[in-house]
Amino acid sequence: MSKEATFRDFAPEQRVFGRYTLKKILGRGGMGVVWLARDEELEREVALKFLPDLVVLDKALLSDLKRETRRSLELTHKNIVRIYDFVQSENSACISMEYIDGDTLSNLRAEKEGKVFQPDEIAAWTAQLCDALDYAHNHARIIHRDLKPANLMVNQKGDLKVSDFGIARSLGDSMSKLTMASGTSGTLVYMSPQQLDGERGSHLDDIYSLGATLYDLLTGKPPFYSGNVDRQIHERSAPSMTERRREFNLEPAFVPPVWEAAVAACLAKDPAKRPPSAAQVAERLQLSAPRSGTVTVASKKQPKRQTLWIGLAAFGLVALAGFYFVKSKSPITPAPIPQAAPSPAAAIPEKSIAVLPFENLSAEESNAYFVAGVQNEILTRLSKIGALKVIARTSTAQYASKPQDVRQIGKDLDVAHLLEGSVQRTGTQVRVHVRLINAQSNSTLWADSFDRNLTDIFSVESEVAKTIADKLRAKLTGREEQVITARPTNNPAAYDAYLRGLAYSLKTGLSAADQIDAQTYLKEAVRLDPKFALAWALLSQVDAVGYVMLLLQPTPALREEARQAADTALDLQPNLAEALHAKGWYHYGCRKDYDTAARYFGRARQLLPNNSEIPEALAYVSRRQGEWDRSEIYFNEAEQLDPRNVSLLTQHAFSYIFQDRFAEALRKLDQALEITPNDPGTLAAKALIAQAEGDLPRAAKLLAPLHPVANDPFVLEAQVYQAILERQPARAIAHLNEILVKPDPALGYLNAELRFWLGWAQELVGDHAAAQGTWRRARMELEVFLKRQPDNYVLIGDLALTCSGLGDKSGAFTLAERAMAATPTSKDAMDGSIPIDILARLAAQTGESDRAIAALEKVLSIPGAGAWILNIPLTPALLRLDPMFDPLRNDPRFQKLAGSTLPK
Repeated sequence: MSKEATFRDFAPEQRVFGRYTLKKILGRGGMGVVWLARDEELEREVALKFLPDLVVLDKALLSDLKRETRRSLELTHKNIVRIYDFVQSENSACISMEYIDGDTLSNLRAEKEGKVFQPDEIAAWTAQLCDALDYAHNHARIIHRDLKPANLMVNQKGDLKVSDFGIARSLGDSMSKLTMASGTSGTLVYMSPQQLDGERGSHLDDIYSLGATLYDLLTGKPPFYSGNVDRQIHERSAPSMTERRREFNLEPAFVPPVWEAAVAACLAKDPAKRPPSAAQVAERLQLSAPRSGTVTVASKKQPKRQTLWIGLAAFGLVALAGFYFVKSKSPITPAPIPQAAPSPAAAIPEKSIAVLPFENLSAEESNAYFVAGVQNEILTRLSKIGALKVIARTSTAQYASKPQDVRQIGKDLDVAHLLEGSVQRTGTQVRVHVRLINAQSNSTLWADSFDRNLTDIFSVESEVAKTIADKLRAKLTGREEQVITARPTNNPAAYDAYLRGLAYSLKTGLSAADQIDAQTYLKEAVRLDPKFALAWALLSQVDAVGYVMLLLQPTPALREEARQAADTALDLQPNLAEALHAKGWYHYGCRKDYDTAARYFGRARQLLPNNSEIPEALAYVSRRQGEWDRSEIYFNEAEQLDPRNVSLLTQHAFSYIFQDRFAEALRKLDQALEITPNDPGTLAAKALIAQAEGDLPRAAKLLAPLHPVANDPFVLEAQVYQAILERQPARAIAHLNEILVKPDPALGYLNAELRFWLGWAQELVGDHAAAQGTWRRARMELEVFLKRQPDNYVLIGDLALTCSGLGDKSGAFTLAERAMAATPTSKDAMDGSIPIDILARLAAQTGESDRAIAALEKVLSIPGAGAWILNIPLTPALLRLDPMFDPLRNDPRFQKLAGSTLPK
């Protein structure tokens, strides 16, 4: 784009921002222009909303707007217009969003005889609108602030779409730059009294605007539309809709009482008297809104930022709203009205599928890896089709290859279709049989068998994916067809090694041994075919995940291997989604560069729309960025695609734990236990929550049946900590000694961490000499690992506490400060609290009470992980129970932090 170009002088077929070809102007307004464009990179039509010079020339405002616009990328509700990206050049900027071929409710109403709708005509749209609002308010924590008929679109399928939802930011003093008279007068009639008064935005403002919008659609005018509207909104009650329709001589004049009552409640002057949620509005109207996976969030320990982001519509860019929608040449009718009590099947998306584990019909059981690989490759190809909903492999792994109750599985996974399959491999020959099933009726939609040579297995995987898309009427884009038919390698031996490595990487319950085996086979795959980009990408991801999760020793050499593998994959195939995903993991796990990681994951997400691992990764990134609400949205999105993934549910639970939202965490852990009953790690996590809440009897009951082994240190540490909190450390010593007689080498430095616990227990029972000997050995082992893992702040913290036990106060504080410098909260909002926790413990143990209190005040005031087992954060209850804080017991400041009831 030339430097002289502005949003006023673009021309059709002009290429802008390197990827968009402009087609035609969709609308103009006081705040700019909207173009229909083609995104050449992703092969789709988009609407480009160009920003006015007033915004573009204000660099601070533009930067702020860019950041907040990108917050909206996670808004994926089917009744909300999607925001794709914020793009800019030196002197121009725009927001790329979903293009809607349809018209506004405002225009559709104007075309009707009498210029009003009847309640039954808008019932389905109202249900969709309420569902979208409920999702945005409770699930995404965003409010609209300019809800009106002109911002409500209906597409060619008859579905409602809310525009300008999610272009969210708070401008503070900069708002005045964009608040023009023309930007306010057009929306004044839909505003609540509180919004007119400039009070802080609330979702109840949207509830008022919802009522005003429905009133307008059913009567032809908003509740107050002439004279001193501001004063009337504050002081008068609107006439009933029946009265207004009689006033305008509309037939029929009668509006059903249920609609009258619901709309009147929305228009209450007092926000407390309005329905508390859009879902309740739908309930009052006796509508059944479609399911959106909404979860109400109420954190006890919230980050210090706004929890509801005010829509950009609130300050003027809504002048563009509605301009990019093409007026339909054919009449648009609403979607079918949802029934009051729909059956579960009615809510399940028709274009949805789960791929069940394939049956191994080979004579050799050792071919199981090949069978799993074929199943996964078919699933991966399906997941690249944007029009499908595809459930992740981790949620289907528990089911049989040919289950009896397919209807129940469809219900469990929220899908309409299942794919069964079998693979028989004999030498170089492969037979693949597949059957596509309607889960509701258990009927076969399609079945076929493929007999191919091993070198032609890719064509089978591609053909199956394309046929399923065709049977489910999921239209493929040119790019999608290209990627699902691609051959990743022409070397059968390399592909075989890749499938073996893939099988190890896909095992549930990641272990160091599995990670090492995956790494070994993937290195063999790229040795056999150095141009095998997919294998390079998976090798990088295995390295990065092993690095961050400590399944592999997190050395600089491993980090460099992860980088080189990802870069090689991208050099070979710059648009390979798996390579972008792997590069995101490298930046996340190895570099702790979360902004860059988010960008790579975001690019991968556009190419892998049904891969649950992408929103899962974005959930991890967001919580480290301190965006806890956004992280929750990503977790919920990932769970929609992978509803029975125990690891995902557990990680979601820990996000709640890090915010002291223990009740919600327990619900997630219980979900996990429904899938894997009696899992020791999950039960230990529940016990740790009980400890954090000060309920030691409940914790003891959960821990008593567990029998940890050498390779499960976290359950053991939970039991040891329980004994210490109960002031009975002696019972933990024998078990620790038993485990440490033959430590598991795969645990690495965690063996030395267990020695720290042993030394602490010995010190508490008064065996000072034994404790010193244990800690000396722990320090020696930790120092060896620290040379190989200089940035491992958890290891640094363990060593700091060990040095403190040995009386090396100076060395301990030096290490603690090193850990804080390596992981400050400004760079890692989740784990940045761990070194502060360690510092508080060190200071308490060494008589530095002022320093200890300051650290405790800090760590208790922010969300984040703790230094102890499974990173359970410090709580007032733990301060009361943990003997490490005994030196502070008589300090009034500590007593205030810990609460009034202290242990004797």
